[in-house]
Amino acid sequence: MKPVALLSLLAASALGKRVVHDWDIGYVQANPDGQNQRRVIGVNGKWPPPAIEVDQYDILAINVHNSLDEATSVHAHGFHQRDTPFMDGVPGVTECGIAPNGSFTYEYNVTQSGTYWLHSHYQEQYIDGLRSPLIVRAQKEPHHYDHDVTMMLEAWYHRNSKEVADQLLSTSQSIREAPFRPYMLVNSRGGTDPDVTKLRFEPGKTYRLRILNV
Repeated sequence: MKPVALLSLLAASALGKRVVHDWDIGYVQANPDGQNQRRVIGVNGKWPPPAIEVDQYDILAINVHNSLDEATSVHAHGFHQRDTPFMDGVPGVTECGIAPNGSFTYEYNVTQSGTYWLHSHYQEQYIDGLRSPLIVRAQKEPHHYDHDVTMMLEAWYHRNSKEVADQLLSTSQSIREAPFRPYMLVNSRGGTDPDVTKLRFEPGKTYRLRILNV
């Protein structure tokens, strides 16, 4: 990196703040489409997990405690993790995973801006709901808009992740190719009532629409 660019980055980083979130990852019950209640993976006793919003050049720290009966992790999808690859949250690659009843703090500089998402990278836990938006507001926003709207489009299964994985990995071709029948959620809500997932826009206003396909 050129000296001028490095100095600019250091100066920008000095403007950031340390943003801390405490996540106790555990099992909860949820019925987001009103059709099937099942065990999911939530945060701090609730589902869906909370969205996290930070400013560019902040330092993000997520204190994670694992209350599951298996390992877990938290991966910032889309983050480059330059200089902090050990914070990437990928068990078997950058870490061992957080053991049951264990704790770990993910902490890294937020040098990018844009729309990302957090999710577990342990087995298929994100299918069980361990996923949430990660929004980074740019230090210098190139566009003007009246409202900032996040729309997370989610595949949802009435079966747990292990059942879905067993089907995918089955030695039987007929089982592997059987219909999955995923359901669709918008911002962790769904069902037969279209008003539940409806987004409302006001004429004459400008909207930034952040779309996540998870």
